[in-house]
Amino acid sequence: MQSLTNLSDEQLIVLYQQGNAHAISILINRYKDKIYTSICVLVKDKHLAEDFFQDTFFKIIDTISLGKYKEEGKFLPWGIMIARNLCMDHFRKIKRTPAIKTSEGMDIFDCLNFSEAGADDCIIRRQTEGEVAKILESLPEDQREVVVMRHYANMSFKEIAAVTNCSINTSLGRMRYALINLRKLMSEKQLAL
Repeated sequence: MQSLTNLSDEQLIVLYQQGNAHAISILINRYKDKIYTSICVLVKDKHLAEDFFQDTFFKIIDTISLGKYKEEGKFLPWGIMIARNLCMDHFRKIKRTPAIKTSEGMDIFDCLNFSEAGADDCIIRRQTEGEVAKILESLPEDQREVVVMRHYANMSFKEIAAVTNCSINTSLGRMRYALINLRKLMSEKQLAL
């Protein structure tokens, strides 16, 4: 019998619908880091991100359990779209813009999963991450969102377009303007990353 970890997303979903609870845990583990990172960048609060992360997977599991999941694309963009919609609904309700710091006052990029290196590399990485976070924060929200999905969630522009409900050309344009703005800001701050 083939190992469950080698199965495609669609095969795992079918197995889960047939009663194999382990199949959904493999699917969740496969994408948890990318979905969590996307949520962290949107909400900028570790505790809130954890809540949205759980809500996202509850919604995913409920949708699959009820047989309402339709394989129209890939599982990851669908999951990120659910997470994004939950975040946007939350911010519409409270009508505020999230801050760049977590509730503990830590930089949002501290919750990203980076491998540890030497002490000097860690110091340089933290400084660089802090500068990148400041620069990203100054971008318009739609540009920042595309940069995060492309570079932190490794999504294609087609997937980004599906999640943000816009055309591929719009996603590409937002990325182009984001890069132009990032270069301009780096030049103004005399940063070399």
